[in-house]
Amino acid sequence: MPGNEAQKAAGRRRFWRIAGAGAAFQGGSAAVDSATVVASLTHMLTGSALAVGYASAVLRLGWLLPQLPVGYLAERTERRMPFYAFGAFGRAAAAGAIAVLLWQGADWPQVPLTAGFLALWTVYAFVSGVVAVPYNDIVGRAIPSGRRSRMLAWRFFGGGLLAIAAAGALRLAFGVMPPLKTYAFMFALGSALMLLSSALFVSAGEPPSAPRKRTSARSVGVAGFLREGLATFRKDRAFRLFLIFHWLGSATLMALPFYVVAARESGIGLAGVGTLLAAQTAGALVSNPLWGRIGDGIGKLQLLRMVSMLRLLSPALVLVLLAAGTGIAGFAALYLVIGAMMNGVTIGYLSFLMEISPEERRPAYSAWFNTFAAPAALSPLLGALLASLIATPAVFAAAIAAALAQFAVLNQLDRLAGEAAP
Repeated sequence: MPGNEAQKAAGRRRFWRIAGAGAAFQGGSAAVDSATVVASLTHMLTGSALAVGYASAVLRLGWLLPQLPVGYLAERTERRMPFYAFGAFGRAAAAGAIAVLLWQGADWPQVPLTAGFLALWTVYAFVSGVVAVPYNDIVGRAIPSGRRSRMLAWRFFGGGLLAIAAAGALRLAFGVMPPLKTYAFMFALGSALMLLSSALFVSAGEPPSAPRKRTSARSVGVAGFLREGLATFRKDRAFRLFLIFHWLGSATLMALPFYVVAARESGIGLAGVGTLLAAQTAGALVSNPLWGRIGDGIGKLQLLRMVSMLRLLSPALVLVLLAAGTGIAGFAALYLVIGAMMNGVTIGYLSFLMEISPEERRPAYSAWFNTFAAPAALSPLLGALLASLIATPAVFAAAIAAALAQFAVLNQLDRLAGEAAP
């Protein structure tokens, strides 16, 4: 029927625009990657493990904390796209402001330059956090469950290509520009790609939302909304277990900004950061078909299990590299694993959270989940303390312990899924 064909064509356009928006954001995010670009920039400016830990922690904390108020407000509106537009265009503007600061600040004293950078990075982090709730809700309504992992895989495939180009640009820029202007160039590139991403996603449009139900839960204030989330945490076992799983996962990621510190301590220079970023994006790129097939074919839990194996492998491998005194080739192999792992983390997290969230309450579930996960975002600061008080390898040992604990939680989720099956 003509009407059905038009709906299918509109669905295909929406699928590819959302995937394209994600790819452009992925490329822009790689240009300002917290595990390589920002970690090495912060280390160059300060030489402080605590500052490196802060830059990583504030990005994750800024992503999580805005989601309770945004989720509360989004549930009370018919349209969630305005929230997305504010966060998406806002983070692009913040990245552009950092580019201007770094370009103009070459002759500044180090303290105001570093303080200005960390302040703008904090703004970038918290504005970015506005995006998560509307993105999850719009994608959950726009893309059927059986196509979500594939959409995310396409997103990361296209984004991986752009990220490899960004890594090449970083390495070339270090050869022709001073380090600070090289970082300014990368933030400008990231800002441009994020603007493109925002425009593509907004152009995809927003599908109609589920009919709103007038219940007492929607008439209460933010405190009541939070109490409802706590009640959901107690009653919804899948939600509770997945949150615990996520807390442990955040503990494994305390090590993320310190892989590049370990590389620098092993004698790898700033130009080598471009090689590590290229390896990370290559790992993300080649793993995409695997994550998409596992998520949509075998199941979201198996996807989480595979990702947990890589969470365990990454810190174990870096300890081997440090003991062996390896050079750039060994760390490039490590970053291949990290890239595959981080891609799987994002696809697995988004897919599983959408799967366990009731459609009409998806904004609320996303807001509650990310709000309750917020304290775990401080784990890089714990990693910084371990690195400062003991040594960098202590961070990786703690990450291994958290990764092992994740498997116990996965077994409980697996049993719960078996009990729920007909």
